[in-house]
Amino acid sequence: MKVIAFDADDTLWVNEPYYRQTEDQFYNLLSEFSSQRSLETELLKTEIENLALYGYGIKGFMLSMVETALKITDNKISGEAVEKILALGKQMLDQPIELLDGVEDVLQKLKDKYRLVVATKGDLLDQERKLKKSGISHYFHHVEIMSEKDEANYQKLIRHLDIRPEELMMVGNSLKSDILPVLNVGGYATHVPYHITWAHEHIEGDVNNERFRSVAGISNVLAFL
Repeated sequence: MKVIAFDADDTLWVNEPYYRQTEDQFYNLLSEFSSQRSLETELLKTEIENLALYGYGIKGFMLSMVETALKITDNKISGEAVEKILALGKQMLDQPIELLDGVEDVLQKLKDKYRLVVATKGDLLDQERKLKKSGISHYFHHVEIMSEKDEANYQKLIRHLDIRPEELMMVGNSLKSDILPVLNVGGYATHVPYHITWAHEHIEGDVNNERFRSVAGISNVLAFL
């Protein structure tokens, strides 16, 4: 193993809970127009449809909330309500970065033994901002911000790092984005589950691969390295 790549959101720092909190405020804002269940369904549908246009991240989420509000209210939502939705998104962009337990200790212990990399997806500006605010950017040899975490982009990362696939281990919380594509290109992958996962990142079935591990927390990665 030469390179260990870490996902960022919900692997290194807290992310998904901010989306859930904002969604709850969004549902409350539109509660007179529809049930929470209907709003949840419509928002998720809109987000997924918009991924090809906006990609992942808070800005695309903001636009999807506005679009959902227009659909649900039949374009009757007030300008004031739209302003409130945009304000919710801006609050998310201004959230502090909260490192998850054990993250800095793990990076400190691995930095002299391996090349450490951040491999994440999302909005370029927002992910760069979060990494800068995190205070841990100095641990990483390289930062890769992808539009999509798929096999082609992991292969591109492997070529950039000038390593063989089996010399890479990916650590992340999403089986769909962090684990399966890396296993498929011949790398190693370690799943560190997070207690909240976006519905779009769920997969059906189990992962059966000799290059796959699942651990309870990021600190457990040290036990087999």
